[in-house]
Amino acid sequence: MNLAGASIAGGRWSAKRKDVLRSSRVDTTRALVAALTKMNARPKVLVSASAIGYYGDRADEELTEESASGSDFLAGLCREWEAEALKAEALGIRVVLARIGIVLAREGGALPKMILPFRMFMGGKIGSGKQWMSWISMEDLVGVLRYAIENRAIRGVLNVVAPKPKRNAEFTKMLAQAMHRPALFPAPAFALRLALGEMADALLLSSQHVIPSRLQQLGYKFLHADLSNALGAVLKAE
Repeated sequence: MNLAGASIAGGRWSAKRKDVLRSSRVDTTRALVAALTKMNARPKVLVSASAIGYYGDRADEELTEESASGSDFLAGLCREWEAEALKAEALGIRVVLARIGIVLAREGGALPKMILPFRMFMGGKIGSGKQWMSWISMEDLVGVLRYAIENRAIRGVLNVVAPKPKRNAEFTKMLAQAMHRPALFPAPAFALRLALGEMADALLLSSQHVIPSRLQQLGYKFLHADLSNALGAVLKAE
Protein backbone atom coordinates (compact mmCIF):
# COMPACT_ATOMS: atom_id res chain seq x y z
CA MET A 1 0.00 0.00 0.00
CA ASN A 2 1.47 3.30 -1.12
CA LEU A 3 0.16 6.31 0.82
CA ALA A 4 3.25 8.51 0.57
CA GLY A 5 2.92 12.23 -0.13
CA ALA A 6 3.75 15.54 1.58
CA SER A 7 0.74 17.46 2.91
CA ILE A 8 -0.89 19.59 0.24
CA ALA A 9 -1.93 22.02 2.98
CA GLY A 10 1.53 22.15 4.54
CA GLY A 11 2.48 25.55 3.13
CA ARG A 12 1.85 28.12 0.42
CA TRP A 13 2.36 26.67 -3.05
CA SER A 14 5.61 28.25 -4.13
CA ALA A 15 7.51 26.63 -7.00
CA LYS A 16 9.72 24.90 -4.42
CA ARG A 17 6.71 23.60 -2.49
CA LYS A 18 5.13 22.26 -5.66
CA ASP A 19 8.34 20.36 -6.37
CA VAL A 20 8.11 18.79 -2.91
CA LEU A 21 4.47 17.81 -3.47
CA ARG A 22 5.31 16.26 -6.81
CA SER A 23 8.49 14.43 -5.83
CA SER A 24 6.95 12.99 -2.66
CA ARG A 25 4.20 11.43 -4.77
CA VAL A 26 5.41 10.87 -8.34
CA ASP A 27 9.08 10.16 -7.68
CA THR A 28 8.31 8.00 -4.64
CA THR A 29 5.80 5.91 -6.58
CA ARG A 30 8.24 5.56 -9.48
CA ALA A 31 10.93 4.34 -7.08
CA LEU A 32 8.50 1.89 -5.49
CA VAL A 33 7.53 0.34 -8.82
CA ALA A 34 11.20 0.16 -9.81
CA ALA A 35 11.88 -1.76 -6.60
CA LEU A 36 9.03 -4.16 -7.40
CA THR A 37 10.63 -5.01 -10.73
CA LYS A 38 13.67 -6.35 -8.88
CA MET A 39 11.68 -8.63 -6.57
CA ASN A 40 11.48 -12.35 -7.25
CA ALA A 41 8.31 -12.71 -5.16
CA ARG A 42 6.13 -9.72 -5.97
CA PRO A 43 2.95 -8.64 -4.17
CA LYS A 44 -0.32 -9.54 -5.87
CA VAL A 45 -1.81 -6.08 -5.42
CA LEU A 46 -0.65 -2.48 -5.14
CA VAL A 47 -3.12 -0.01 -3.63
CA SER A 48 -1.76 3.44 -4.40
CA ALA A 49 -3.17 6.67 -3.05
CA SER A 50 -4.45 9.44 -5.29
CA ALA A 51 -6.99 12.17 -4.57
CA ILE A 52 -10.26 13.61 -5.78
CA GLY A 53 -8.18 16.62 -6.74
CA TYR A 54 -7.83 14.63 -9.98
CA TYR A 55 -11.21 16.04 -11.07
CA GLY A 56 -10.43 19.72 -10.55
CA ASP A 57 -13.12 22.34 -9.90
CA ARG A 58 -16.34 20.95 -11.44
CA ALA A 59 -19.20 22.97 -9.89
CA ASP A 60 -22.33 20.78 -9.54
CA GLU A 61 -21.29 17.99 -11.93
CA GLU A 62 -21.57 14.51 -10.41
CA LEU A 63 -18.19 12.84 -10.71
CA THR A 64 -17.67 9.08 -10.95
CA GLU A 65 -14.59 7.02 -11.66
CA GLU A 66 -15.30 7.50 -15.36
CA SER A 67 -15.18 11.32 -15.23
CA ALA A 68 -12.39 13.20 -16.97
CA SER A 69 -9.52 14.91 -15.18
CA GLY A 70 -9.39 18.61 -14.39
CA SER A 71 -6.79 21.07 -15.62
CA ASP A 72 -5.28 22.64 -12.49
CA PHE A 73 -2.08 21.79 -10.61
CA LEU A 74 -3.60 19.11 -8.38
CA ALA A 75 -5.32 17.40 -11.30
CA GLY A 76 -2.05 17.23 -13.21
CA LEU A 77 -0.23 15.98 -10.13
CA CYS A 78 -2.78 13.20 -9.63
CA ARG A 79 -2.52 12.16 -13.29
CA GLU A 80 1.26 11.79 -13.02
CA TRP A 81 0.97 10.01 -9.67
CA GLU A 82 -1.53 7.48 -11.02
CA ALA A 83 0.44 6.90 -14.21
CA GLU A 84 3.49 5.81 -12.22
CA ALA A 85 1.45 3.39 -10.10
CA LEU A 86 -0.20 1.85 -13.16
CA LYS A 87 3.21 0.78 -14.47
CA ALA A 88 3.08 -2.02 -11.90
CA GLU A 89 0.38 -3.70 -14.01
CA ALA A 90 3.09 -4.70 -16.50
CA LEU A 91 4.59 -6.77 -13.66
CA GLY A 92 1.38 -8.76 -13.24
CA ILE A 93 0.34 -6.79 -10.16
CA ARG A 94 -3.29 -5.73 -9.65
CA VAL A 95 -3.27 -1.95 -9.20
CA VAL A 96 -5.95 0.04 -7.38
CA LEU A 97 -5.88 3.85 -7.57
CA ALA A 98 -7.60 5.16 -4.45
CA ARG A 99 -8.87 8.69 -5.13
CA ILE A 100 -9.34 9.81 -1.55
CA GLY A 101 -11.65 12.64 -0.50
CA ILE A 102 -11.58 14.90 2.58
CA VAL A 103 -10.72 12.60 5.48
CA LEU A 104 -12.52 13.24 8.77
CA ALA A 105 -10.11 12.30 11.54
CA ARG A 106 -9.14 13.58 14.97
CA GLU A 107 -5.48 13.96 14.04
CA GLY A 108 -4.11 15.18 10.74
CA GLY A 109 -5.98 15.98 7.59
CA ALA A 110 -8.46 18.79 7.07
CA LEU A 111 -10.87 18.43 10.00
CA PRO A 112 -8.66 19.77 12.84
CA LYS A 113 -8.07 22.93 10.75
CA MET A 114 -11.83 23.25 10.16
CA ILE A 115 -12.62 22.79 13.84
CA LEU A 116 -10.25 25.46 15.17
CA PRO A 117 -12.26 28.56 14.12
CA PHE A 118 -15.45 27.04 15.59
CA ARG A 119 -13.72 26.43 18.90
CA MET A 120 -12.93 30.14 18.92
CA PHE A 121 -16.57 30.98 18.02
CA MET A 122 -15.37 32.35 14.66
CA GLY A 123 -16.43 29.58 12.28
CA GLY A 124 -18.58 29.85 9.18
CA LYS A 125 -18.91 28.90 5.54
CA ILE A 126 -16.00 29.28 3.14
CA GLY A 127 -16.47 31.61 0.19
CA SER A 128 -19.94 31.24 -1.32
CA GLY A 129 -20.53 28.01 0.57
CA LYS A 130 -21.96 26.47 -2.61
CA GLN A 131 -18.95 24.28 -3.37
CA TRP A 132 -19.36 20.54 -2.85
CA MET A 133 -17.24 18.72 -0.26
CA SER A 134 -16.74 15.00 -0.78
CA TRP A 135 -15.64 13.45 2.50
CA ILE A 136 -14.98 10.09 4.17
CA SER A 137 -14.48 9.06 7.79
CA MET A 138 -11.11 7.65 8.83
CA GLU A 139 -12.81 4.37 9.77
CA ASP A 140 -14.29 4.03 6.29
CA LEU A 141 -11.03 5.04 4.65
CA VAL A 142 -9.25 2.19 6.42
CA GLY A 143 -12.15 -0.14 5.63
CA VAL A 144 -12.15 0.72 1.92
CA LEU A 145 -8.38 0.33 1.57
CA ARG A 146 -8.55 -3.07 3.22
CA TYR A 147 -11.53 -3.98 1.03
CA ALA A 148 -9.51 -3.04 -2.06
CA ILE A 149 -6.66 -5.30 -1.00
CA GLU A 150 -8.90 -8.29 -0.30
CA ASN A 151 -11.37 -7.99 -3.20
CA ARG A 152 -9.77 -9.27 -6.39
CA ALA A 153 -12.55 -7.74 -8.50
CA ILE A 154 -11.28 -4.24 -7.73
CA ARG A 155 -8.66 -2.76 -10.01
CA GLY A 156 -8.08 0.68 -11.49
CA VAL A 157 -9.75 3.80 -10.13
CA LEU A 158 -11.78 3.77 -6.92
CA ASN A 159 -13.43 6.90 -5.50
CA VAL A 160 -12.85 6.71 -1.75
CA VAL A 161 -15.60 9.02 -0.51
CA ALA A 162 -18.86 8.64 1.41
CA PRO A 163 -22.06 8.46 -0.67
CA LYS A 164 -23.52 11.77 0.54
CA PRO A 165 -21.30 14.78 -0.22
CA LYS A 166 -22.37 18.14 1.18
CA ARG A 167 -22.11 21.72 0.06
CA ASN A 168 -19.72 23.74 2.19
CA ALA A 169 -22.47 25.84 3.78
CA GLU A 170 -24.30 22.71 4.94
CA PHE A 171 -21.09 21.00 6.00
CA THR A 172 -20.03 23.93 8.18
CA LYS A 173 -23.54 24.24 9.63
CA MET A 174 -23.52 20.57 10.63
CA LEU A 175 -20.02 20.90 12.07
CA ALA A 176 -21.13 23.90 14.14
CA GLN A 177 -24.14 21.98 15.43
CA ALA A 178 -21.98 18.99 16.36
CA MET A 179 -19.65 21.31 18.28
CA HIS A 180 -22.50 23.36 19.80
CA ARG A 181 -21.08 26.51 18.26
CA PRO A 182 -22.51 29.20 15.96
CA ALA A 183 -21.56 29.44 12.28
CA LEU A 184 -21.70 33.20 11.86
CA PHE A 185 -18.37 34.26 10.38
CA PRO A 186 -17.90 33.35 6.71
CA ALA A 187 -14.39 33.37 5.25
CA PRO A 188 -14.48 35.59 2.11
CA ALA A 189 -12.94 34.12 -1.03
CA PHE A 190 -10.79 37.22 -1.68
CA ALA A 191 -9.26 37.02 1.80
CA LEU A 192 -8.45 33.33 1.37
CA ARG A 193 -6.82 33.97 -2.00
CA LEU A 194 -4.81 36.83 -0.51
CA ALA A 195 -3.59 34.65 2.33
CA LEU A 196 -3.09 31.34 0.54
CA GLY A 197 -2.77 32.12 -3.15
CA GLU A 198 -3.41 29.27 -5.59
CA MET A 199 -3.92 26.82 -2.73
CA ALA A 200 -7.12 28.62 -1.67
CA ASP A 201 -8.86 27.87 -4.96
CA ALA A 202 -7.67 24.27 -5.18
CA LEU A 203 -8.35 23.22 -1.59
CA LEU A 204 -11.04 25.50 -0.18
CA LEU A 205 -13.05 27.05 -2.98
CA SER A 206 -13.16 24.30 -5.62
CA SER A 207 -16.25 22.12 -5.92
CA GLN A 208 -16.07 18.34 -6.33
CA HIS A 209 -19.33 16.38 -6.14
CA VAL A 210 -17.75 12.92 -6.13
CA ILE A 211 -19.79 9.72 -5.96
CA PRO A 212 -18.33 6.33 -4.87
CA SER A 213 -19.97 4.63 -7.84
CA ARG A 214 -17.82 1.49 -7.89
CA LEU A 215 -18.04 0.94 -4.13
CA GLN A 216 -21.82 1.22 -4.35
CA GLN A 217 -21.93 -1.26 -7.24
CA LEU A 218 -19.80 -3.69 -5.23
CA GLY A 219 -22.10 -3.33 -2.22
CA TYR A 220 -19.57 -1.85 0.19
CA LYS A 221 -21.23 -1.03 3.54
CA PHE A 222 -20.12 2.33 4.90
CA LEU A 223 -19.80 2.70 8.67
CA HIS A 224 -20.47 6.43 8.34
CA ALA A 225 -22.61 7.17 5.30
CA ASP A 226 -24.09 10.33 6.88
CA LEU A 227 -22.05 13.39 7.77
CA SER A 228 -23.79 13.99 11.10
CA ASN A 229 -22.96 10.46 12.18
CA ALA A 230 -19.35 10.79 11.07
CA LEU A 231 -18.82 14.13 12.80
CA GLY A 232 -20.49 12.85 15.94
CA ALA A 233 -18.14 9.86 16.06
CA VAL A 234 -15.04 12.01 15.58
CA LEU A 235 -15.99 14.70 18.09
CA LYS A 236 -17.20 12.20 20.68
CA ALA A 237 -13.86 10.47 20.60
CA GLU A 238 -11.83 13.63 21.14
